[in-house]
Amino acid sequence: MAGKLYIVPTPVGNLEDMTVRAVNVLKAADLILAEDTRTSSVLLKHYDIHRPLKSHHKWNEHETVAAIKEKILEGADVALVSDAGTPGISDPGFLLVRACAEEGIVVETLPGATACIPALVSSGLPCDKFAFEGFLPQKKGRTTLLEKLSGETRTMVFYESPYRLVKTLRQMIEYFGPERRCSVAREISKIHEEHIRGTLCEVVSRLSEHEPKGEIVIVVAGSPEKKKGRHNKDDTEEDLSGRQ
Repeated sequence: MAGKLYIVPTPVGNLEDMTVRAVNVLKAADLILAEDTRTSSVLLKHYDIHRPLKSHHKWNEHETVAAIKEKILEGADVALVSDAGTPGISDPGFLLVRACAEEGIVVETLPGATACIPALVSSGLPCDKFAFEGFLPQKKGRTTLLEKLSGETRTMVFYESPYRLVKTLRQMIEYFGPERRCSVAREISKIHEEHIRGTLCEVVSRLSEHEPKGEIVIVVAGSPEKKKGRHNKDDTEEDLSGRQ
């Protein structure tokens, strides 16, 4: 009988954000896959979890997926964790989940910590509808995507490195405008958690004075009015109705 693949979220900062269910799953797993075994070892030690640990990250996941899938088919219960947050969200996990799902293996994803939702809810911006964009492309396709997103009406959520934060916000000013509202969250759930809110121009000015540190989430308000392209659906429907 085949085992299961468990996707287990881990704290993004505060170790106490680990759920009881997540701890129990890790304690019972035949194998734990970790993005960085050194980082995960700290968490496992904190919760007195002693299970076999194997590296599974973006540099080796293409090579390890097949072997892990076979291990699960043989009956092993495997738990996947990332350094922080939910695996698969800007972290390794998608390839393994897809392979297991295609094989008919049960994939059980536990609810738990993620950085984007606390940052979004705390931003003060509309969060009934939002677009999660993760990390912007570092080079190719970056400006094209920003241009496309300039007309996005939903609140947008981005991840960013503190070293590229100010540069990214300045690019957003170029494409979204200096008065677009935003919130920059850093160190979610940690002692020095901070939320910097204002217009893109105001936030850039503040962050330019003090170099940010820690994990960063950028939340940007959507465009107040959707930009109409040459092939806008509404325009097409109006043209068709006029011909009838």
